[in-house]
Amino acid sequence: MFGYLLLFLAVLPGLLISYAVFRADKYEREGTLNLLICFGLGVAATIPAIAFEKWACPDPIPERWGLWKTIWIAYGAVAFNEEFFKMLALLLGAFVWRFFNEPMDGIVYAVLVAMGFATAENILYIHRFGAEPLLLRTFTAVPAHLVFGIVTGYYTGLAKFNRDKRTNLLAFGFTLAVIIHGTYDLLILQKSSDWLVVLGSVALYLCLFYCIELVKVHQENSPFRNK
Repeated sequence: MFGYLLLFLAVLPGLLISYAVFRADKYEREGTLNLLICFGLGVAATIPAIAFEKWACPDPIPERWGLWKTIWIAYGAVAFNEEFFKMLALLLGAFVWRFFNEPMDGIVYAVLVAMGFATAENILYIHRFGAEPLLLRTFTAVPAHLVFGIVTGYYTGLAKFNRDKRTNLLAFGFTLAVIIHGTYDLLILQKSSDWLVVLGSVALYLCLFYCIELVKVHQENSPFRNK
């Protein structure tokens, strides 16, 4: 029974955030099947991402890394790696759908991919470490993936309807997500100062306010707004 409860608690944050972003798509909401597919693609993206992380970082103990290795792990083995496979899932999935018919859909689909990814990570963490990291991840790692997903999705939504600047917009959104992700991870993983860990957590929630503004931009510019 306790195991089922842990599983429920691991899945719940991603589902709640998925529902919230579904509700934020006020003018032309996406179908349930499309959302489930994106969530599933996010889950699937964890398989190559985790395999790469294990190859790039065979030593899982941060205390032994040192500064330069911590920077590599934060920006390369984790941030670039995870954002790459989430972006790949988004581009090979929702980006080509005819249902992707307004910029806001970029945020919705990107967040669903991100929540699938974060939920799969939660399940793997409780399988490996038990209940201990679950509460912390609920208020850190899962909201972090929300931030990265909104940033990626905002620029993916712009790119979908701007062929001339599509490559530049996709590259910019991806790069920005990697920078935010990597910086957050660096602050969390470094062992020099506990205050930097606090700064990383505070900065994460400040980024959420920025992301709310990105959502509002696509809401206000929806072609379905006045229909």
